[in-house]
Amino acid sequence: MKLRNGLLTAALLATFCSLPLRADSIVNGSFEAPVVSAGGFTNFPNGSTGINGWTVIGAPGGVSIVSGTFTQNGISFPAEDGNQWLDLTGDGTNSNEGVQQSFATTVGAQYTLSFWVGNVDNPGGIFGTSSTVEVLLGDSILLSATNGNTTITGTQTWNEFVTTFTATGSTTSLAFVNGDPASDNSNGLDNVSVNLSGVQPPTVPEPSTLVLLGSGSLGLLGWARKKLA
Repeated sequence: MKLRNGLLTAALLATFCSLPLRADSIVNGSFEAPVVSAGGFTNFPNGSTGINGWTVIGAPGGVSIVSGTFTQNGISFPAEDGNQWLDLTGDGTNSNEGVQQSFATTVGAQYTLSFWVGNVDNPGGIFGTSSTVEVLLGDSILLSATNGNTTITGTQTWNEFVTTFTATGSTTSLAFVNGDPASDNSNGLDNVSVNLSGVQPPTVPEPSTLVLLGSGSLGLLGWARKKLA
């Protein structure tokens, strides 16, 4: 009888554990849409929603989606992921412009944010020597990420940054803003992702799921009683 009761408990636990845990992620985190011309770039001004999933914020100058085959002054600008990346300095504006995206979250759940910052080591040139991206969670700074790679010249290099945050609402907003000086004409952002991590708060099954669980539990109990009779 103990064995059968144990099997019943295990079956019920398996049913509960199979309930889906919502995992939300960034839309168009590699800036592959819209597609820009190969070897070129497209500018998006402040307030634009032309970049799928994103809204351009900050200074009027805006940002630019850049092709991974773009070159200038003998320097190449490959994407970290896919065929395109985002230049937070826009087309020569070099101010505090950026992009923002809001997405659904579970209150109390912990999320992992990862993203890549692109930098060109161009001492005395228009692209500077480091790239800094300010990450805002709502209205607060979550992280200041600086790629100061100076070991490679002639091409854009990428550094990954990873951090976590706990959602305080059913919707969370993340923004990525240029933190470079006006003299720096390149600040890359690519491969942004947000995923559930760590211990999550208890989830409440949907009403339809509770009905199915109840039916399944009654069926299992009835089966156990027949076996014990």
